[in-house]
Amino acid sequence: MTEPVRKIIHIDMDAFYAAVEQRDNPELRGLPVVVGGSPEGRGVVATCSYEARRFGIHSAMPAARAVRLCPDAVFIRPRFEVYRTVSRQIQAIFRDYTELVEPLSLDEAYLDVTGTPGFHGSATLVAQDIKQRIREETGLVASAGVSYNKFLAKQASDLDKPDGLYLIRPEEGEAFVAALPVGRFHGVGKATEGKMYGLGIRTGADLRRWPLPELQQAFGKRAAFYFDIARGVDRRPVQPSRERKSVGAENTFPADLHRKDAMLAELQPLAAKVEAALKRRRLQGMTLTLKVKYADFQQITRSRTVQQPYSTVADMLPVLDALLDETEVDRRPVRLLGVTVSGLAPVEPAEVEQLGFTW
Repeated sequence: MTEPVRKIIHIDMDAFYAAVEQRDNPELRGLPVVVGGSPEGRGVVATCSYEARRFGIHSAMPAARAVRLCPDAVFIRPRFEVYRTVSRQIQAIFRDYTELVEPLSLDEAYLDVTGTPGFHGSATLVAQDIKQRIREETGLVASAGVSYNKFLAKQASDLDKPDGLYLIRPEEGEAFVAALPVGRFHGVGKATEGKMYGLGIRTGADLRRWPLPELQQAFGKRAAFYFDIARGVDRRPVQPSRERKSVGAENTFPADLHRKDAMLAELQPLAAKVEAALKRRRLQGMTLTLKVKYADFQQITRSRTVQQPYSTVADMLPVLDALLDETEVDRRPVRLLGVTVSGLAPVEPAEVEQLGFTW
């Protein structure tokens, strides 16, 4: 007996942060808006409007480069609380159609609408209705991809932006993947893409020609996923409750740091942010990770796993001090530091009281 064909929608808000800023300030509409850090320092582009993208600006680009590409760009600091509020409003719209909603970030989510009543059983009609409601209730524009699995739904949502709606039917999936560059595959980063190119794998069709044992030898645990995806198969379910795996904070500095004591001073407020986030979520973690990005952009991490969980600044700072000693910070200037706690678990009730929580 064959499994029923799933109906998956991937919704992606178009230029979300910039679109919120243009919605809230009509004077910004039609202008190249860049949301992110200052171009006068080491700020990074979080997102930008489509007017700015025409100049070659994109997310994760240094803001200083963005202003060189478009001197007339309007730079705006992010208002994350506003974006979170709008995101919650959009998530509420999704749940009017299905409880099977898997948020990926503030501006995108998967929906499994296989069992959604009405709409003549059409996931495309559901996606159209969702897009219309988002526009009417928030004043924002979303793109949607519709297909029979998560991988193809996400690919489809990118194909007709902005304000797009694209459908990949089950009978079209394998041919679509065959023509897809491997760099577009979920889980294929720059390093894996380079490795695949070195093996002569440039498209899904190339990948499909590889037997599973040879893929396993080359790519280990990811091989089975690549083998299936090359055939248009993705069995991952839409997971309504995604478990948080880590809590972290980081900062890029206006000027390089050269001394360890200055770095420790910068790590303290980062650890305080992590402590506050852990307390809000009533979590603690077993692994502490220090992230260091040197002035030449090389990035390293150092971690320490313990028996007694990390939950406070006092827990973290002595370990961060020791982890700094395992780096080259005494010989190389540093432009960014980050602190992350992972291996998360709920705080037990007795421990919650000790940490000052109120019930």
